Amino acid sequence: MPVSQTAADLDVVSLLDPFRREVRAHCYRMTGCLHEAEDLVQETYLRAWRSFQDFEHRSSVRTWLYRIATNVCLNYLDQRRRRPLPTGLGAPATDAGHRPEEDTSTRWLEPVPDTWLWTSEPPHPEERAISRESVRIAFIAALQHLTAQQRAVLLMRDVLALRAGEVAEALGLSVAGVNSTLQRAHARMGESADLATPTEPDTQQQRRLLAAYLRAFENYDVPAIVELLAADVVWEMPPFPGWYQGAAQVGTLIGTWCPARGIGDMRLAPTSANGLPAFAVYLREGAGLHRAFQLQQLHVGPNGIERVTAWFAPELFAAFGLPSTL
Repeated sequence: MPVSQTAADLDVVSLLDPFRREVRAHCYRMTGCLHEAEDLVQETYLRAWRSFQDFEHRSSVRTWLYRIATNVCLNYLDQRRRRPLPTGLGAPATDAGHRPEEDTSTRWLEPVPDTWLWTSEPPHPEERAISRESVRIAFIAALQHLTAQQRAVLLMRDVLALRAGEVAEALGLSVAGVNSTLQRAHARMGESADLATPTEPDTQQQRRLLAAYLRAFENYDVPAIVELLAADVVWEMPPFPGWYQGAAQVGTLIGTWCPARGIGDMRLAPTSANGLPAFAVYLREGAGLHRAFQLQQLHVGPNGIERVTAWFAPELFAAFGLPSTL
């Protein structure tokens, strides 16, 4: 490759790279799967690099890049089923006295590590475009009830704040078509009760509660765990389609069906996902080795832990930078 072409390529990369985390968040919102999102980001950047010489600068680079990313996602999502959480299947809460039955045929919604979205340093300008509300798991789950096109229009208009004309041009729609699609998407999203803005406890209160939660699990102290839960807590755990409501039900679930049996059987490592605190749970096997067991994401409210989503998916640990064994 000629030196001048190499320099030009580097210029394109330096121009596009600041948007990578932002585009990754967009692809995650569209798919609900972190690994699919990462593949789609790579495809987006490959297409952008190949077609940059045809970019006419009629819009910003950011808008142009989002247009490519959205269409890459739409092509990928064609004919693919949505990714739900157990609470989104429409079934009532399950009785914790019944043995949970796994469903591996469903493509479940996945969490995304905070490190994929934000750095530990003060946010760069492009990171401010990724609000925590826009990647909350309840919001991503609600998006899964929309068609792919409705999802794209809502995200481009409400989250990315693009003009209706820009969205119409990107998706090959009329402005009237964009507006009617957005109206239908809003109506469908409005049916989700989980989208109400949560009340967060103060940082010190949350820190104390999370520390107590870690101790209770590592001591396998079920009464202590129950004490930390809100009275109407919701607990779900893909790939098990059942979900549970109420602290007593969750206590029965953990006390009856959890394979741990005593102090030290479980070890927890703090992490974060979708802007919320999370724990990687390791379960002891054999002669003291703890293996990746589940990834718990917690929503902490003023009255305790209000929601826990526990993914039985050890394959997620690597994306969170976590070892498979302790």
